[in-house]
Amino acid sequence: MALTETEAIVLRTYPLREADLLVTLFTRAEGKVRGVARSAKKSKRRFGGALEPMTYVRAFYDVRERQELARLDACEVLESPMATEVSYPRAVALAHVAELLDELLPDREANDAIFRLTLSVLHVLTGPQIWMPVTYFDLWLTRLVGFLPELTECIVCGRSLNGSRAYFHALADGLMCPEDKRLASSEISSESRALAAQMFRAPVESFVEIPWPKSVGADLRKFLIQILQRHIEKKLVTAGMLEKGGF
Repeated sequence: MALTETEAIVLRTYPLREADLLVTLFTRAEGKVRGVARSAKKSKRRFGGALEPMTYVRAFYDVRERQELARLDACEVLESPMATEVSYPRAVALAHVAELLDELLPDREANDAIFRLTLSVLHVLTGPQIWMPVTYFDLWLTRLVGFLPELTECIVCGRSLNGSRAYFHALADGLMCPEDKRLASSEISSESRALAAQMFRAPVESFVEIPWPKSVGADLRKFLIQILQRHIEKKLVTAGMLEKGGF
């Protein structure tokens, strides 16, 4: 059987038997693929450092009939997150991207827009300044998977929120005006909504030089994480790590 050759991003690896690894790849050709890398712990020639999470690789694998797992034959490193220093904040941010992709992407469903988004964010997520790329990725991913509501009108009454205060709730699907907000709602600032609109109009590289402490877009990130967690019906481990990380 001919091997499938495709660009891919390594999302996760797990030990499987003595020398094998169970690998989750986000491939350009087929979306999320799970496979077994035989003797991966021993074969530097076939895998080397290519199976580190969030490594951009060229993957070679085959899928046999009636078998759920692919057989991963080899990977070639195209870009590695290990090429620059991996600080703790950056490690958490990279893990956050991997967790979101693994939780949200269906198996064997190609999505070139999300693949290109991930690569563009990885290209700028190279140092300890993580909050801009994390915000950009969360926003665009929520939109591309179809979960992002309209940010300019109240979901209850339809009133325009431009120039008005807006609120969100963990159990609601969108933003609400002051008159229709629920108890225990959180406010999302007009500045953060304007920031989201800017991010939809420009590539991630255009925001690299902007000072971006954790406070910038914090309410927007909280809103997005609540949406994503509601849809996957579980807490995101890395969201808690980012919030409590102190960086």
